[in-house]
Amino acid sequence: MSDLVTDVKSLELETLNNLKSSKSLNTLRAYKADYKDFASFSIKNGFKPMPSEPKIITLYLTHLSKSSKFSTLKRRLASISVIHKLSGHYIDVKHPMITENLMGIKRILGSHQKAKKPILINDLKLIINLVDKEKNETNRFKNKALILVGFAGGFRRSELVAILYEDLDFVPEGVKIFVKRSKTDQSGEGMTKGIPYFTNPEYCPVVSLKKWIEKSEIKSGKIFDISDKSVALTIKKYAALAGLDSNKYSGHSLRSGFATSTAELGAEERSIMAMTGHKTTQMVRRYIQEANLFKNNALNKIKI
Repeated sequence: MSDLVTDVKSLELETLNNLKSSKSLNTLRAYKADYKDFASFSIKNGFKPMPSEPKIITLYLTHLSKSSKFSTLKRRLASISVIHKLSGHYIDVKHPMITENLMGIKRILGSHQKAKKPILINDLKLIINLVDKEKNETNRFKNKALILVGFAGGFRRSELVAILYEDLDFVPEGVKIFVKRSKTDQSGEGMTKGIPYFTNPEYCPVVSLKKWIEKSEIKSGKIFDISDKSVALTIKKYAALAGLDSNKYSGHSLRSGFATSTAELGAEERSIMAMTGHKTTQMVRRYIQEANLFKNNALNKIKI
């Protein structure tokens, strides 16, 4: 009997480890940070945070809606669910009390998010021209490669800073970059992005990447040994120097800039998704819609 109990406990521990391994470390940290806020609210108001119940979560979401975006509410709800699961508890996040409250909040707030601006081709050139004026040679080579590769590959910040020397394969057409894990690929199957040579070497990501590797003498490990936050700070820095409103740009501006720019030039939805790694068309169609806002505008028929 004791052996059976030991086996069950062993299985429980192994199962818990499997659940933890199903999420990246960054994702787990985000879940824990979200849950910490929920726990703080619960304790402050005399509620038990673990295990919780739909009524308490509903009150928390209503409280949160006073100062947060609708997308934040959905993320917090997912975090509460995951942390409960990892702790061996179940919480019904589809309970009518929760879902109907969210629907009501959505109608009041609206779910539209004011996204950061994409870095389009002209903005990209403007920024790269400023990077080329950097007096610090190391920063010049590194930041140029970082921005051009980030744009050309439609990379998320986390993917960009995780690129290893071992993930690169330079071929006659350009460079193949293997992405081991991404937001939509938590199982780690990976994908390969192909970035071709650009006509103009001054703005070519492949040429810039080669120059950075040669300059830094990197032979293994991370190509850009920086945090994902540093990517955002770098973008904001050069956006400001270019006379752009840096508050409207972020690290995501490279990824959205790739999608919007290629859509503007007529790239197909599936081609964009093949590079960005989007699993659904919803987000990509938003980029395409943005790109075609004036191209297919009914007002173009009016001649005044």
